Amino acid sequence: MKELIGGPGTISGMMLRIGQFLFASASIGAMVSALGFSNYTAFCYLIASMGLQVLWSFGLACLDAYALRLKRDLQNPVLVSLFVVGDWVTATLSLAAACSSAGVAVLYAKDLDFCKTQQVLPCARFDISIALAFVTWFFVAISSHVMLWILASV
Repeated sequence: MKELIGGPGTISGMMLRIGQFLFASASIGAMVSALGFSNYTAFCYLIASMGLQVLWSFGLACLDAYALRLKRDLQNPVLVSLFVVGDWVTATLSLAAACSSAGVAVLYAKDLDFCKTQQVLPCARFDISIALAFVTWFFVAISSHVMLWILASV
């Protein structure tokens, strides 16, 4: 069986999951530190999606660490199928949340000029959180792609 970079039970896979976990956590932190984020549904959806991503990535990073420590192979069809479904679900949710939040941020910053007229609205923090969510999605897209290739080869 071919071992791909970012596969389950590898150091690169664990680093990919840790990156997902860290960027999703940072996205949540940036959004929660912005006053008034809970007034906007898209931003709440971003928090929920990134929260799910944090849980999924942390769980799989722990599983990778366990497999590396005990030198176990995680590339069996049942586990890889579970990883593929979980990665594709979290990737879809993360992209949808990041895009919807970006749409709201652009609407408020560019179209309605809320960021200029209402100085209490922390638009920069919204933007940082959204950018971190897109970075998270990029990492999830990589692992989703790798998992799909592994599933095809198992």
